This record gives sequence, structure tokens and C-alpha cells, in this order.
Amino acid sequence: MSSVHFAADRPERPHDNPNRRDFLYIATACFGVVGTGAALWPFIDQMRPDASALAAGGPVDVDVSKIGPGQQVTVRWRGTPVFIIDRPDAALKTLQDPILVAMLSDPDSTVEQQPPYARNWSRSVNPRYAVLVGVCTHLGCIPLFQPQADPSREWFGGYFCPCHGSKYDLAGRVYNHVPAPYNLPVPPYHFTSPTNLRIGENPPGESFDFSSIVQV
Repeated sequence: MSSVHFAADRPERPHDNPNRRDFLYIATACFGVVGTGAALWPFIDQMRPDASALAAGGPVDVDVSKIGPGQQVTVRWRGTPVFIIDRPDAALKTLQDPILVAMLSDPDSTVEQQPPYARNWSRSVNPRYAVLVGVCTHLGCIPLFQPQADPSREWFGGYFCPCHGSKYDLAGRVYNHVPAPYNLPVPPYHFTSPTNLRIGENPPGESFDFSSIVQV
């Protein structure tokens, strides 16, 4: 079992950067990228998971009590980034807004991009926390976290992929008419305590196999 520590990701603005994916992997051990004019926020200095455990896809524990409302942290599981977001009540209400739902390609998560226990309106075990594999389902870029809603451009908060313009909401549900064909994947996970999230392990009694998803 690996215990992982992280840094809070701050909202970002779209940038064109062909090396973004490599940079954000490095950022797990260095710094988070933030929007123009914002300060760099250092990662919390803590021990990293064992490399062999990450490569093997072993479970990774995260203390969600260190995530502030509206914040996201990024950890690595199986060598890929996993986003964990603390979604405040206003964000949860927005996820059920009929206007947003009408703009989504698969709002009911009918495509198998998540475990059965996360096939619901919040795509999560606990609605407060989203747990998403942070890889765009178009060409594998890492989308930017942009949680602030902007009604002027019909944006309800979520993720924007600067490579080709794909958009997702704060549940990882993909918008209509963008290049990405599927929702962001949800990995197997469960809470071993009110504050400890374990990524890579199903809840007791569940047997979801992550390799069964349609696309990552």
C-alpha cells in the first residue's frame, strides 16, 4: 500500500503547450501550474509512493481532509494522473442543472467509463469528491482544471483540453460537439475512513476491473 501526498491544483487558463503532458507529470514532484498573474504554489513536501507500486497499479491512499472546498489535487496511479476534487454544494447543484445536462454527450454515464458504483449523477461514491483519471479521451492530453463558472460562454466549471478544445464538467462528463468521444474515466476506489481515499481498490463486495472501461 502506498501513501501519496500532493499539492492543491489552482484554476488554470488554457495555454498552447505541446509538452503539457510531460510537464504535468513532472509537476507532481515540483510545482503546480496556475493561471496568468497567479503565484506558483509549491507542492507539499512529503514522501512519494514507491515506483514499483505505481508501475504495478497498487492502491494509493490520499488524505482528502487536506483538500480545500473547490480545490483539486493530482496524484499518480498506474503512471497516470488522477484528479481528486472537493466539490462544494454549489458545484454539486450545478451538476444537476438541466441546462448543463443538455450540453453533455453522455450525462447518464451509459458508456462504461466508470465502475457500476460510480454510475450516477455525480459519478462518484461520495458526491463531495470526484475521482477522475486526468487524461483526455481524445488524444490523451491532460485537461486543465477550470472550476469557475462563466455564464457568458456557457461554461459551468470543469475541464478544458487546450490541445483540441474538448470540455468536461466537474464530474468528468464530456460536452457535445467536441473531439473527445467519452467521459473521463473513473478508477476503482473507495473510502477506508471518512478522510482516507484509496485509489486502485474496489469497495468491499465489488469486483470492477479498470481494464474493462471503453477508453482511457
